Amino acid sequence: IIMQSQLSLAADHILVVSHQWQADDQDMRHRMSTILKEQVEKANVGIKINIHANSTLFKPRDQWSAMSRGILDISVLPLAYAGTQHPEFNLTLMPGIIHSHEHAQRFNQSDVMGEIKTIMDQAGVIVLADAWLAGGIASRISCIREPSDAKGKWMRGAGNAFNLMLRGAGANIASMPSSQILPAFETKELDGALTSASSMVSFEIYLNAKCLTLPSDKGFWFMYEPMLMSKASFEHLTPEQQSVLRSAGREAENYAYRNAKEADKILVDTYKAKGVKVVKMSDSQFHTWIDIAEDTSYRAFREQVPQGERLLRLAKEVE
Repeated sequence: IIMQSQLSLAADHILVVSHQWQADDQDMRHRMSTILKEQVEKANVGIKINIHANSTLFKPRDQWSAMSRGILDISVLPLAYAGTQHPEFNLTLMPGIIHSHEHAQRFNQSDVMGEIKTIMDQAGVIVLADAWLAGGIASRISCIREPSDAKGKWMRGAGNAFNLMLRGAGANIASMPSSQILPAFETKELDGALTSASSMVSFEIYLNAKCLTLPSDKGFWFMYEPMLMSKASFEHLTPEQQSVLRSAGREAENYAYRNAKEADKILVDTYKAKGVKVVKMSDSQFHTWIDIAEDTSYRAFREQVPQGERLLRLAKEVE
């Protein structure tokens, strides 16, 4: 019996998850990974999942190409990180495109998102779980509500579209993964940063922040951070194993939707408790940012991305 058990264990197919987030179930992205692991292993279909957090296996921006090439099985990854290889993906981190968590759900089912997923599939990567996170602006000096507040400051925008908008406001750009924001605040390399609610808390950016700016009632910063899988790895599995993975992915997606809304509340409560000033943009300040985005990030997307004009129009039509 012992020998049979050992043989069964040896026969298990090992899937590797790599992500850049804290190995803490309070971080939504890591919890999505652990939900996948729990659900798949509970199904007992001959799959074990190993999770490597905190960029211990791959650097954040190396994960897309690793999945595309079949070297890495699974990641929870900001899709805009692959915007250099596939500029269409920058649409998933574009100022003001997503208005709310409910709007993000509808966007997932839209024609434009279908086209983006087709590009992903052609590149050898499939989606196990959709996930969007809202975010804001953390500053180590003073509150950044409107474009003039960012002028001359070193800012981290998280993706090309936000970097272009920030440059349009007169800011200097420092590019780095969200895990490096706190160290960059500590060394004064960075004055302000845009990132997700979950990263704002899990990476403890509040330890060196003076102010947190939230959007107006309409979404300002939303980022698509799905759970992705190498198509080659997926196709190597049996139909039963594929079905279990898909089902576990839906569980992770449902959790992500519920938790992303809760993360916004946790963000505010945590920063206030840590003595960080929390402010909100006015509607006029929000629209001033979007006007700059129209002339910078939107224009660049239209001009530089294949079918960019059409994709942006389709995105704006999602109600």
